[in-house]
Amino acid sequence: MRIATWNVNSLKMRLERVGGWLNRARPDVLLMQETKLADSAAPIAELAQRGYELVHHGQGGWNGVAIASRVGIADVVTNFGLPFAAANRPSESDDEPSREARMISASCGGVRVVSLYAPNGRTVDSLYYHAKLAWYALLLGWLRDTRNPNEPLVLGGDFNIAPSDADVWDAAACHGGTHVSHEERHAFGRLLSWGLVDAYRHQHPELRRFSWWDYRAGCFQKNYGMRIDHLLITAPLVPRLVWAEIDREARKGKPTPSDHAPVAIDLDAAGQAFDAGWAGAEERIAVRTRKR
Repeated sequence: MRIATWNVNSLKMRLERVGGWLNRARPDVLLMQETKLADSAAPIAELAQRGYELVHHGQGGWNGVAIASRVGIADVVTNFGLPFAAANRPSESDDEPSREARMISASCGGVRVVSLYAPNGRTVDSLYYHAKLAWYALLLGWLRDTRNPNEPLVLGGDFNIAPSDADVWDAAACHGGTHVSHEERHAFGRLLSWGLVDAYRHQHPELRRFSWWDYRAGCFQKNYGMRIDHLLITAPLVPRLVWAEIDREARKGKPTPSDHAPVAIDLDAAGQAFDAGWAGAEERIAVRTRKR
């Protein structure tokens, strides 16, 4: 069973790319974030033509999460089971993340999956940063109250946190910013302490493997990125984990790709093989960084 996560950065704009990647990687379940669609605009028919059932939780031009599955979808939960109320300050964004479309969960093929789009936080100690930490506390509370670390569960998505200095291109350059602060990393660590394992890191000790690169200044070509997209799994899934990868190739080419790459894991048996592009990129990246 292959489970993947991908911040698509507009499902409407990237639908062709998503379709191509479904053919390339053949995931059984794809968790998507930042769909930027209302539920009424979700491409249910288009995904059905490819053999995938789609559930979507969105609010229009920002945020939005979805699950596409070809192994069934049942018992859908959105927004941690809370009413999706209108924002108190609709002119703002990221300041009331519990009122935004950032979480959807379902049972797919005997595994409980959760698609998450964590708030960005903007700047440390800002209103948005504290709202991000509050959202993480809400997530942890939902896990404690409604889930069990002994069930097969995958928590996936854009966490907007690089768990360690190994997950950023330059720890000194990132020091003092969001995504790497002590409080954010502590919030991520509390999820692991509840009973989750970082599936990619469990399989890959290599450094400089990232899932997000800024569009600006050749960051992708120089591999100035962060690993902020994760698939966290509970203990029953750890012995079933046979493979994990970040598909760097999906960040390349035309039409304009998302600034995030898909992250995928296989349970029980290997899925369709594809070249994620890391081996071929390492020498090119080394040459570019020597020229800085």
